[in-house]
Amino acid sequence: MNKPGNISPRPTPEQITQEIDRIESGRELRKSIFDTIRNLIFIAAIAVLLSNLLISVLTVNRSSMSPTMSDGEIVIVVRGMDVKHGDIIAFHYNNKILLKRVIAKAGDWVHIDENGIVSINSVVLDEPYLAEKSLGECDIQFPYQVPDGTVFVMGDHRSTSVDSRLKSIGPVSHDNIVGKVLLRIWPLPKFGIPK
Repeated sequence: MNKPGNISPRPTPEQITQEIDRIESGRELRKSIFDTIRNLIFIAAIAVLLSNLLISVLTVNRSSMSPTMSDGEIVIVVRGMDVKHGDIIAFHYNNKILLKRVIAKAGDWVHIDENGIVSINSVVLDEPYLAEKSLGECDIQFPYQVPDGTVFVMGDHRSTSVDSRLKSIGPVSHDNIVGKVLLRIWPLPKFGIPK
């Protein structure tokens, strides 16, 4: 015979309903957590694919593109876009990625005078993005014809930029182009398309 202290009372229907609700709630919580983790993994995988195939996020280093872009700014580079005169591109050079402006394309004739005035195919280039013009460091002879499969690039800070004006860099092969700078995302007050 059981002693009165050892008898466990039968649960009431309300207690049974509460326990079933608690178990169901736990299942829903686990399912919700699982779904959230699965969605985050999916989003991360898409982001990695996009960053490897379509876009790159780069930090501007040095001042060769000032005043257009400054050291520490963050930009988005899109791969596979058609590169035009005036576009800012990212390209591989000596295990680095450099950012420069496309001045001329294959077949164009480039001339830069001693004052830094650039002419493409005998037409003076309008360059409102420059703070000052300069011939800068240059060891190529003008007029210079841009070879097939390449673009002629220059930094916007002409007196300090190391670019296609030097034989050591020369024109940039299409194979070395990472992509076109599409958007500046940092700092926030400068968010937008760098011109």
